[in-house]
Amino acid sequence: MTTTPRTPLAQEVTAALRTAIAFGEWPIGERIPAEPALAERFAVSRGTLREAIKALSHAGMLEVRRGDGTYVRASSEMQGTVQQAYARHTDQDVLQVRFALDAQAARLASTSATVADLDVMRGHLAGRRRAWEAQDIEAWIAADWAFHLAVARASGNGLLVELYASFGDVFHGTKMAQRLRGGFDGCRAAGHEELVEAVAVGDGDAAARSTTANLTYCLGFASG
Repeated sequence: MTTTPRTPLAQEVTAALRTAIAFGEWPIGERIPAEPALAERFAVSRGTLREAIKALSHAGMLEVRRGDGTYVRASSEMQGTVQQAYARHTDQDVLQVRFALDAQAARLASTSATVADLDVMRGHLAGRRRAWEAQDIEAWIAADWAFHLAVARASGNGLLVELYASFGDVFHGTKMAQRLRGGFDGCRAAGHEELVEAVAVGDGDAAARSTTANLTYCLGFASG
């Protein structure tokens, strides 16, 4: 009789920590509990716990700060990997990646978006306009990102959604705020209202063109 090999304890703890982070038990930027508490929770030695923390640190999900504790950097290993890669590339590189992701999300959404999906998109755009008019930049960034993520979700492709969501802080983080300067139009219809209307009538080509027009505009500011 054959038996299935038991998963090493450190891997089990790594999986448990990964799940807790993914479900928001410890939000991004928050310090996780100290080693003694976690070792007791998982009924493992501190050595085993440290192996698990080290694994998630290498994956970019955790950051160990000597003398301060361990903090959550990303909600998934994919997001952590993206953030690590982002540090090695320019804002222009990131926007160029968005050309592919946004265009494909738009095309797929044009064939699968529901009325509810369209309502969600329009709601985010209304919030985006209000925030821009009030010059509430943080709220504008949040609403703009929520809109683009809603388009990705409307694509119906789970892998695309996961990949797109992993770019959250990268697409709409510090460098996005730095672009909002001198003449930048935060309420362009291209890639937004025009995109929604193209999706609503099932015109994938028009939807993709709209996203490309908007990103081309943003790329000019990224390189300026």
